[in-house]
Amino acid sequence: MSVCRENANIRDNHRRLLAEKFELRRNLYKALCKDTSLPDELREENRYKLSKLPRNSSFTRIRNRCIFSGRGRSVYETFRMSRIVFRALASKGMLNGVKKASW
Repeated sequence: MSVCRENANIRDNHRRLLAEKFELRRNLYKALCKDTSLPDELREENRYKLSKLPRNSSFTRIRNRCIFSGRGRSVYETFRMSRIVFRALASKGMLNGVKKASW
């Protein structure tokens, strides 16, 4: 596995930890921003607090990545691996309960 792919997995794991840490605070600030019954100053203050949270603490920045290759696209969630790695391992018979279809 290349260093770049490994760093991508480490970066993504860091984002997951940050998102979990700031989830409650982020949801609170968002709810207070959207509440139209509150005064505008309070809503603006919570918008400012929301913008000061780390960008990587947002759940939209999390990406499902292959645990073997670090690939970010076409990753099967149940196996947590990309289609390429999945096919290679399935061809070798290394995945339990998975076999090539034939009809």
